[in-house]
Amino acid sequence: MKKALNIIKNTLVWLMVLLAVSMMVFTVISVTTFNRNDRDLFGFKMYIVNSDSIAATDFNAGSLILVKEVDPSTLKEGDIISFMSQNTDSFGETITHKIRKITVDAEGNPGFITYGTTTGVDDETVVTYPYVIGQYQNHIPGLGSFFNFLKTTPGYFVFIFTAFMLIIIYEGVKFFNLFRRYKKEQMEEMQAEKDRIEAEKAANAKMLAELRALKAQLESRQAAATSAETSRPERDQMYR
Repeated sequence: MKKALNIIKNTLVWLMVLLAVSMMVFTVISVTTFNRNDRDLFGFKMYIVNSDSIAATDFNAGSLILVKEVDPSTLKEGDIISFMSQNTDSFGETITHKIRKITVDAEGNPGFITYGTTTGVDDETVVTYPYVIGQYQNHIPGLGSFFNFLKTTPGYFVFIFTAFMLIIIYEGVKFFNLFRRYKKEQMEEMQAEKDRIEAEKAANAKMLAELRALKAQLESRQAAATSAETSRPERDQMYR
């Protein structure tokens, strides 16, 4: 039973370590890769959707979308693309909208009329080829919101700090118990050594007492023998 509990505790600790490390790795990846036009992961650019402009047909705000670079000339009506906006209200931002129509801009450059499916309103400017980042491939609902939360102070405390603190507390308690067990064993060893010394003292005292008794016995016999030797000439003198 105790062995099983130890296995469960160790498993939980390693799971917490894995969770904390994974959250740290995911945070680094999200900061260095997500919403970056110059970065990709396994050939995909990743963006966190911050609005519901296309929620009516495809994905909601908070989703993490995967975008792959393609030749703009291969795109067609109905495709969803990510592009660098040239609109006055969102200039320079990365927008993901659906292609309504293939067209050209005022200078004759090929491009696309795009729109958000939630409002159905066309974007202000034609998206020409140089501003196309890539074509939408897939999305993971809610994962973008999770990574946004992970980058906040509460998210850090919930998923990283708390996990490491629990591990530190667990290891601290484990160390304290080991130290207490060590001190207990040390005290037991000291007591055992003390008992051994006392036992040796008692044995030595007993042996010393026996030696003294033996010595006294020998001295008594020797005194008796000496007394007998002394009294023999006197007896001989009396019988002459």
